[in-house]
Amino acid sequence: MPKANELKLGTAIEINGEPYVVKHIDVRNPTSRGATTLYKVRFNHMKTKQKLDETFKSDDMLKAADCSRCNVQFSYQDGDTYYFMNSETYDQYALSAEDLEGQTLYLTDGLDGIIMLLMEDSPLGIQLPTTVTLQIVETPPAMKGSSATKRTKTAKLTTGLEVQIPEYIESGELIKINTETGEFSSRA
Repeated sequence: MPKANELKLGTAIEINGEPYVVKHIDVRNPTSRGATTLYKVRFNHMKTKQKLDETFKSDDMLKAADCSRCNVQFSYQDGDTYYFMNSETYDQYALSAEDLEGQTLYLTDGLDGIIMLLMEDSPLGIQLPTTVTLQIVETPPAMKGSSATKRTKTAKLTTGLEVQIPEYIESGELIKINTETGEFSSRA
C-alpha cells in the first residue's frame, strides 16, 4: 500500500473500488507551522478515462489497483498509436497518444525500462523510467567559461521536447532528462 508521498506518474491506485492511474501530481507545501504537505493528484479512470481530482496528506495510505505489470520496450509509432513489445513474451501492445498523455515526448525507438500496466491482458498505460537519454537537436552555441554559473538556455531534443539546459552544453550532445519533472538531469 503506497503512501501519497510515494505516488509517481502512471501509478495504478484503487479509489472506491475503481481502478485509476495517476496523470498529474501537484505538491503544495503550506508555510504555516505544523502544516502538512498536500498532494493534489489528477487521476484517470483506467477503463472509462474519466478524470478525478483528489487531495491527500503525505502520510495518507492508498490502495494499489489490482493490475498486472510487465517490462516492455517501445517499438514504434504509427500515426497516433504507439506500439510496445513485452521483453519476455514478445507480445505487442498498442496505446493511443491520448492514453500516453504527456509521456510521448520521452519515447525513443528501443527505449527499455518501461513498465506496462495491464488489466485483464489489455494495456492501460505505462510507467516511464525515472530518467531517459535524449540527444540535443538545436540549441544556441555554448559559451566558454559559463560552467561556473547557473544560467540556462533552451534546447530542443530529438523527440520535440524543449528543456532548459546549462549554457556550456552544445548541440549533438546526449543528456538525461527526469521524466517526472521534465527537467535536465545530467550529461549522458
